[in-house]
Parts: sequence; C-alpha cells; structure tokens
Amino acid sequence: MGANAEYVFVGSYTGDKGGDGEGISLLRRDPASGVLTRLGLGARTPSPSFLAQHPRLPVLYAVNELADGGTVSAFTVGDDHALTPLAVQPTGGDDPAHLAVSPDGRHLLVANYTSGSVAVHPLAPDGTPGERTDLLDLVGSGPEPDRQAGPHAHMVRADRGEWLVADLGSDRVWRCRLDPFAGRLTMLPPAVVAKPGTGPRHLRHSADGALLLVGELSATLGWYRPGPGGSLVLEGEVAASGEEGVNYPSEIICGRAGRFVYVANRGPDTVSVFNWDGDQATLVAEVPTGGKWPRHMTLLGDHLYVANQLSQSVSSFRVDRETGVPVALGEPSAEPTPTCLLRWTPMVAG
Repeated sequence: MGANAEYVFVGSYTGDKGGDGEGISLLRRDPASGVLTRLGLGARTPSPSFLAQHPRLPVLYAVNELADGGTVSAFTVGDDHALTPLAVQPTGGDDPAHLAVSPDGRHLLVANYTSGSVAVHPLAPDGTPGERTDLLDLVGSGPEPDRQAGPHAHMVRADRGEWLVADLGSDRVWRCRLDPFAGRLTMLPPAVVAKPGTGPRHLRHSADGALLLVGELSATLGWYRPGPGGSLVLEGEVAASGEEGVNYPSEIICGRAGRFVYVANRGPDTVSVFNWDGDQATLVAEVPTGGKWPRHMTLLGDHLYVANQLSQSVSSFRVDRETGVPVALGEPSAEPTPTCLLRWTPMVAG
C-alpha cells in the first residue's frame, strides 16, 4: 500500500472545548480498500476544529476555536507528513470555525463564529500568515434568540472573484470583494437573504452552478440561482433528513459527476443522499453513520468518511457508483473528538 497511500489530517476539539483531542492527528488511507490507519498525533494545538491547505505550498492551516480570542495556526508539512509550526496569529474574534485560502495563495480568510466577523491575514511567499490586514464585522440577527441574537460567521468560500460568508446569525450569505493588494474586504449586497430562522451553515456549488445551502436551524437543504443585482433566489428547499426529531445538519458535499448531494445530520446521526437533477434534490437514501454527532465528512474517490464528534470515531463507507448510496466498511475507527477531515495533496515548495 505504501506507494499508493494517501493521507488525511484530522482536526479535533481539545480540553478547552470539552473534547478529548490533543490537536491535529494523521491517518493513512488505502485508496483501493478505503481502510484508514491512525498514525498518531501530528501537532499539539488547541481545538483545531477546521483545517485547510495552501493551493500551491506544503502548508496546512488550522483555526484554534477559542472562546476568548481565537487564533489561526500554520504548519509546514514534510515529505513524511510531519507538521512543523510556522506561526500563530490572533484572528481578532472569538471561536473561529472555518478558514480558506484565496485561490492566488496570497491571503487567508477566517470566519469568527461567536463574534460574527471575518479576518484577513496576508500570506508570505512561504505561506506564513501575517498580522491581520482587515477584520470585517457582520451585522444582523434572526428570530431564534438563543442562536441568532447577532451575526455568526460559519463559513468563508471563494466564489468567482468574490467571497461568500455563510452567516448563521443573520440568515444571510454575504458577498465580499477582497482587494488583493491591501488585503481588505468590501461588503457587497448579500448573495442570499434566507428565510428567517434558516441559520446558514455550510454551502457548495453544484456542477451546474446552483448554490446549495444547509440551514442548521431550519434543518433544510435549499438551492439558489442567480437573480437581480447579483443576488441569488431560492428555487427549492427540502428537509435535510427524513427522520423524525431534532436535526442540526452540518456538512454538505457533492458527489460523482454532480448527480448526488450528501448532507450530514446531527441528531438523527445519518448521512442523507439526494439525487440532484439540476432542478430538484430528491432524497433517495439515509444512512446511519455508526456514530454520534457527524460534524464533518469528506468524499475521496469511491469512499465517504464521516467524523463523529461525540462518539469519538471516524466512519468509512464505500459509495455505490450507480446509486450514490454509501455502504459501511466495518466498524468506525477510534479518533478523539474529531471535527474535520482534510485529505492532504502532496506539493513541493517553490
């Protein structure tokens, strides 16, 4: 397996968030069988709940989801996948929950969840993050007083020369433009004004260009198409799960050739499989994850992997090429309080 092996980094919650993780761990993946092997701890760092990779350099970034002053940490990744610390920078907000590198590799954007802001960090030629060049405060609230008293940035994503920010607190997906020289964001009219109480969490684009949005509070999957003035208009919406009871959907990913959409459901502890035909998402299957509280998942080749936060495990599935339905590969593997899975793409600096 050695020459063909792939590697997956796992983010976690550590003791400061009530978790049992110690930082970022490393798994080896056999692409043929889908089997994961835990290789151990890669780096000790507080609550690295979301991870991202530089588009051209062997550098890994992690948010440190701290309630009283969040940070972002950067590591170089060696040929043996050892992590060497590069820098730690304060994000200017609390509980950073997501981050992304600009396509040109010059900036790192971080979503501060609790404080409802987006930080911009310039990246040096070697990928080291510098001090913030901007901190954009979002505005607004929603009808759910416990979760929407103010803005809560939950995801940042580059989108055709602009940036989208999913804001759970204000029921908005904001549009921003990043100045690549000054490293500052300009707020544009929102891309999405969701139904009150939706709680936008994560989003993806379908292969045919629709914006697919998971509402954490409404427990829905919605899809949007371009409307006037750069806005996106809701074209359809379905329940994220067919199970009864409370659901807080987390991650959304698109499958083979754009035919399938997958949503992880916390509460039912399932993955919903939707057939996507460009106009409608139709639930075709709902598969138990074999664990509790699926916070994140990733699709690698013919295999789906799910991070079950509360049962401290990662579940592995083989995805049927025709039906898109995941089939469990044995029992979940133990992993302390996992929150994010990142397949590492080998790169060479310079």
